[in-house]
Amino acid sequence: MLRRVWQIAASTTLVVSSFAMFGPVLAVLLQQRGHSTTVIGGFAMITFACVALLIPFMPRVFARFGIGRCYLLGLVLQTLCTVGYAVFDTFALWCASAVMGGIGAAAVWNATEALLAEHAPPDQRGHVMGLYQTALGAALAAGPFVPAALHWSAQTTLVVAAIVQFAALVLAASTGIVRAHPSRPALAVDNDAPRNMDALPVNAPQVAAQTMGTWQALCPVPYLVGIAFVGGVFEAGLSSISAANGAAQGLSMAAAASIVGVLGLGSFAFQYPAGMAADRFAPRYVFSVAGIALLLSVMLLAWGTQQASTQLWVLWACALVWGGVGGALYTLTMIRVAHHFSAATVAAGTAAMITGYTLGGAVGPVVSGASLQYAGSLGLSLWLGILSLAVVALARRSH
Repeated sequence: MLRRVWQIAASTTLVVSSFAMFGPVLAVLLQQRGHSTTVIGGFAMITFACVALLIPFMPRVFARFGIGRCYLLGLVLQTLCTVGYAVFDTFALWCASAVMGGIGAAAVWNATEALLAEHAPPDQRGHVMGLYQTALGAALAAGPFVPAALHWSAQTTLVVAAIVQFAALVLAASTGIVRAHPSRPALAVDNDAPRNMDALPVNAPQVAAQTMGTWQALCPVPYLVGIAFVGGVFEAGLSSISAANGAAQGLSMAAAASIVGVLGLGSFAFQYPAGMAADRFAPRYVFSVAGIALLLSVMLLAWGTQQASTQLWVLWACALVWGGVGGALYTLTMIRVAHHFSAATVAAGTAAMITGYTLGGAVGPVVSGASLQYAGSLGLSLWLGILSLAVVALARRSH
């Protein structure tokens, strides 16, 4: 069973690598067409806003239709979204494609996280989640560099991204995940008996839907949802803005995309150490260190962007910390979910954390883009500094 879950994780990683390839390209194309950073941030918000709106309903949807069928349908929608970016060139149709991708991402994201959180051995949750998030970080890091390394045009990048999405769909389908039995009684599965891909995953969300919704899961641990929100702002909410800002300062598409690549590199490098730290140190200590690291990076941004000769390396250094620590905050909250919630309610717990993270990913681009447009780098630094201090304050609630 765990082997097949890892295959699903690999499929999700391919989806993330595709997103990492086309995300910066779309942002730069919009900037080149004369759109402001606020508009670009609003476009980047669409996918995450859709995920944030739909995630609370995912456990019940899984229980009704089967987690496997929902996961596969999510992959289909995300593939169609990427095809839309490649085929159409109008902003309205890109927005429609983003909505479709957001709906698919809600199913894919929650399904993968719930499977891993439930099936990871209790004493190795940090190890397992750290490895998975490291793989996602590697995809985020490599994706933005691929078009520049292979000298692809924007259109070629979008076409290849769609092909990668299709490959993820084929990999997931090969696991037999579509053979769902959503109507099976919740506790009728023999844990020692052979079963197909959906036998246990369907039942876990079904129990969660009957016993706990996302709001009920959020109430006992609001500080974790708040920390996940900050992680979403830093890791997901700053990628498009960073690329657009670099392009606005005269950087080429490859150079602007490299900032997003460094952000992904940080996500790749920090996830496994974060998972191991969660297994060894008190949560309050780990969260506090993360908040302080973010605050120092924001202070560096405020200082460095005033120095023209060091501006590019400052953007790289800040992006490294934002991707690494922002992604680590999400990983750490997911690990705490595995400790706070039972197997029957873990899907609702993961949905609550994903809701917090995606709200950060949705709000982050808009507020960050507006701060940058109307108050410059100092305004952006102030906004991000407040969030960093919030992590330090919320860490005191962790136990």
